[in-house]
Amino acid sequence: MNKNTVPAVLTAALALLLAACQPSQNSAEPATAPASEAAPATKSTIKGSDIRKEDIGGDFTMTDGEGKPFRLSDLKGNVVLLSFGYTHCPDVCPTELLTYSDALKQLGEQAKDVKVVFASVDPERDTPELVGKYAKQFNPDFIGITATEGQSLPVIKQQYRVVSAKVNAQESDNYLVDHSSGAYLIDKNGEAAIFLPYGAEPDAIAADIKTLL
Repeated sequence: MNKNTVPAVLTAALALLLAACQPSQNSAEPATAPASEAAPATKSTIKGSDIRKEDIGGDFTMTDGEGKPFRLSDLKGNVVLLSFGYTHCPDVCPTELLTYSDALKQLGEQAKDVKVVFASVDPERDTPELVGKYAKQFNPDFIGITATEGQSLPVIKQQYRVVSAKVNAQESDNYLVDHSSGAYLIDKNGEAAIFLPYGAEPDAIAADIKTLL
């Protein structure tokens, strides 16, 4: 599959979920994968969209809250919930991160095998220290990352079909960033497996995570 071709199900989902700082535009029903693309073993249990046959994801390097290189591949052996957003997001990003924290609580002991990663789409303002502290406000185990010199955020966004754009950028630092919401579940082998739409409930997220543990 051409890497520049967005799967139909995610094209629709991302179009509806863009403008993540404007929740009134995010009321779409959760996207569902075509039946032909769902894995038979988990077809009846997955709440999000099965994307294992799509050309989405891959390893990348950004910078964590301690200023150290963060590689997605370093988390192999864990299920990773990967979310994109920014620290100045007024409502949607905080709501999502609180939801992910609640989902982990439902996993009990299994939560130790799950990593939540919050990747900034606003590296101009989100320094490693800022995004690191921001993510940990929601859960001390959450990992906040951002792009620093030599790291290509546009390439990473393309890998995960993330769209973002500044709003009112002429107002110095007082701008918003409209961006794709939702998150990806990465399996223990580092492969993107499930897309979780914005608005997914903690119990549904926890159930999807369990299918990958």
